[in-house]
Order: sequence, then structure tokens, then C-alpha cells
Amino acid sequence: MTRQPDATHDEEAAESGGADQKAARLVIPLLLVSAFVVILNETIMGVALPALNRDLGISVSTGQWLTSAFMLVMAVVIPVTGFLLQRFHLRQVFITAMSLFSLGTLICFLAPSFTFLLLGRIVQAGGTAIMMPLLMTTVLNMVPADRRGRVMGNISIVMAVAPAVGPTLSGFILSVLDWRWMFGLVLPIALLGLGLGAAFIRNVTEPRAARIDVLSVIVSAFAFGGLVYGFSSLGEAADPDAAVPPWTALVVGAVALVLFVWRQLRLQREDRALLDLRVFLSRQFSVSIALVMVSFMALFGTIILLPLYMQNVLGYDTLVTGLTLLPGGLVMGLLAPFVGRLYDRFGPRPLVTPGAAVVTLVMWGMTSFGVDTPIGYVVAAHMVLSVGLGLMFTPLLTGALGSLRPELYSYGSAVVGTVQQVAGAAGTATFIAVMSAVAAGQLGEGADAVAAEAGGIHVAFMLGAAITTLAFFASFLVRRSAPGENSQEQSTPAVH
Repeated sequence: MTRQPDATHDEEAAESGGADQKAARLVIPLLLVSAFVVILNETIMGVALPALNRDLGISVSTGQWLTSAFMLVMAVVIPVTGFLLQRFHLRQVFITAMSLFSLGTLICFLAPSFTFLLLGRIVQAGGTAIMMPLLMTTVLNMVPADRRGRVMGNISIVMAVAPAVGPTLSGFILSVLDWRWMFGLVLPIALLGLGLGAAFIRNVTEPRAARIDVLSVIVSAFAFGGLVYGFSSLGEAADPDAAVPPWTALVVGAVALVLFVWRQLRLQREDRALLDLRVFLSRQFSVSIALVMVSFMALFGTIILLPLYMQNVLGYDTLVTGLTLLPGGLVMGLLAPFVGRLYDRFGPRPLVTPGAAVVTLVMWGMTSFGVDTPIGYVVAAHMVLSVGLGLMFTPLLTGALGSLRPELYSYGSAVVGTVQQVAGAAGTATFIAVMSAVAAGQLGEGADAVAAEAGGIHVAFMLGAAITTLAFFASFLVRRSAPGENSQEQSTPAVH
């Protein structure tokens, strides 16, 4: 008599678990493809800017806003996604994200002028910013912990490979079609994803009543927007007469970030924080996020330096440059699922530490790039670097987010997205600023332009190698979260 309810409960749990696995097999691939498409657009504009400048009759600094505005909107919206994923159903958030992205892509495709093209990029970015935190939060809620690594490996493909493939795809399209088709070819895929999501995605989380703190949104916009704009402007060698100088934006961003953190610490006592910072009470999360930040600085810094090196030092065109970066992106994509399975079996450290060692060695190897380096050596170095980064991304992201309590998943995902944007902008700015300063100094000493740029790139890679060396030593701090660790490290009142 007493066992019947337990048996019934077990049957219901089994049915529920089976339904969740069946839903995951449909929902997660759909979210992965949708996220890949939207993230791809973050870096697709770089190669296209010269053609856009000519076609629309705009200056280089004006055209650069098509990338800068995209990154700014991403930096402002991503911190808000933690609240959105707490407040609304998965299906609602997905439809909103893909609708924004599709509308922005349509505006870009039909844009009669730069103003409309910029508007389209801003609308696109609003949808893009929501997709990655949405994808990670969904995986954490739907996938059991012992299978999470292989699924997060696929997310690593989206986060690392899509930005790397963007310039290559852009170069292919521009070699045969007008720049508008960078958006025209993506639009049907985005609309298909929107339609399939509206038809098949169901809700896997239970929203809770929550109010958004408007002051936190405003302060976060100045904080993360200021940091990304400042770093991006430094990386683009912005006009010194710009309305907002880069260093001013960085100072404003840093001050606003301090205010933002202070306000979140106060609000989270009442469970009203826009971005709950209790995620950092997990040691595993904090260490992993620090390493993720360094890894993204290396990735984006390399993505920006290698095309400059290929074109300005070795003399190759944009198509060959794009093809040079493609093998590394493909290697990282092919490696990610296997890394995920190894993570499920062995945990993070046996993967992260060797990965950090490979990244460090390759970055030191890249300091040898010169005016006569064979292109095969450049391709091989980028491929091996991609292997090292691939060994790091999946274990770090999976371990970081898996160390949190379920009610903090959405906030942890928002932190990851924010760190990606800030680290990408900081990496780009750091590498370019160092390269430009050294090259200018060598030009002043009488060196020719090619040799001066090669010297600047050499020093920039030396700085990158020094940073990744520190990351290698920090990788020994990474470990698998022990059972019950979350409750010990995050022994604060639960989020209701």
C-alpha cells in the first residue's frame, strides 16, 4: 500500500524526463543554429567596410560605426537578459530575439542609405544579444549534468567559430555579389528559424514576478557601453577629434561599473538585482570566467591582427586572408564535441591546462612572424592556436555555469555574454594599440612601412604571449565542482 504512490511518482518522473529529453533533441539544435546565424553577423562587417564606404560615399570612421554600434548594443542589452529570462517564458524570449534579428536583417538588406543600414545593425544586435544567454540557460535547464559537456561543446562552436568564420564568409560573398547579399542570404535562414521556433519550442522554465530596476539598466549602459566603446575606439585608431574620446569613455565606463556593482550588491539582498552577482561566490565560476576573458582577448586580438599582417605585411588580398582564418575555425568546430565528451568523463583541468599550454606556446611562436614568413606557417599556427582555445572554452564554460544553483543560471549566462563582449573589445584594442604605437615609433626612426608594421605586430604578439602565460599558471586553479559545493559557496538566501 505504501509503495504505490512512490511507484506512480517514479513513473511520472520517468515520463517527464523522457519528455524533457525529447524536447531537448529538438529545441537545442534549433537554438544552436539560430545562435550561430545571429553571432556570425558580429564580425561579418569587417571585410565589407571598404566596399560599403565606396558604395555609400561615407568615410572610414563613419563606416566603422556599423561594427561599433553593434558591439555597443550587445554590451548594453546582454546584462538585461538575466532579468528577461527570469521574467518571461523561453518561447517568448526566443520569438522576440529572432524577430528583432530578422527585422534588422531585412532593414540592412533593403537599406537605401547609411542611416538605415546603421538602424538595421542596431536592431540586429538587440536580437543577437539575447540569443547566447538564452541558449546557455536552456541547456543548463534541459540537459543533465553528466551530459552537459558535449552540449556545451556545441555552444563553444557558436561562441568561437561563428566570429572566426564571419570574415571568411563575407569575403566569399563580396567576391561574387553585392554587399547587400551578406544580409539577403541570411534573412531566409533567420525567418526559417523564427518559424520553426514559434511552432516547436515549448517553455522549460517557470517565470517569476520581477520588477526591473531602471537605474541599474541606465548605469549598466554607461558601464559596459562605455568600456566596449572605449576599447573599440582605441582598437580602431579612432579620430582624436571624436565627440567622445576613447579614454573618456573608458573612465566613464569604469566609474559606472563600480556604481553598477555597488547597486547590484544592495538590490540582490532583496532579490531585485538586474544582474545577480552571487554567481561570483562560486570559486569555480570566478576562476573560469577570468580564464574565459583572457582566452577571448587572445582570440579576438588574433582575429584582428592576422588579417592586418596578411594584407599589409605579406601582401595578400582579402579573399586569401579570409581563407587563412577558415581552417582554424573549422578545427575548433570539429574539436568542440569531442572536448565536451572528454569533459563529461574527466572534468575540466585535464583539458584546460594543456589547452592553455598550447595557446601560450603558439602565441610565443607568433612573435616570430616577419616580412617573409611562409603562409603555410601562419595557417598552421592559427590552427594549433584554435586547438588550444578549443580545449579551454567548453570545459571553462561548462564548469563555470554548472557550479551555480539553477535559479542563478540566467545571471551566469548573462555574465558570460558580457565578459565575451568586453574581453573581445579589450583584446582588439590592446593588440592594435600596441601594434600602432610600435609601428609609428619605427616609422619615425626611418623604417619602411612594411617593416614598421611587422615590428608592431611582433611586439603585440609578445604582449599576448605574456598574458596567456599568466593564464597557463592560473589554469591549475580550475577543478571539478564537488557535490554540495554550491550550497557551501553560495550560502545566501535563495532567489524566489
